[in-house]
Amino acid sequence: MAKKTKLTQAAEKIGAVVGRADRTAHKVAKAGAVAKKELAAISKQVEALKKQLQKTAKRLKLTLR
Repeated sequence: MAKKTKLTQAAEKIGAVVGRADRTAHKVAKAGAVAKKELAAISKQVEALKKQLQKTAKRLKLTLR
């Protein structure tokens, strides 16, 4: 097998680093998408609780009259 030149060794190292960075970027993007979905679900729950609280407050006001 022929000896690897310094240029080939450097290219391999650069390729490995770029591959690792790309893999990490994909993981971060995937985690971001999951977080976005979870945030949307939490927002819906908060809106539902807000409506429920408004109804309860309205009933309480009518009861206290």
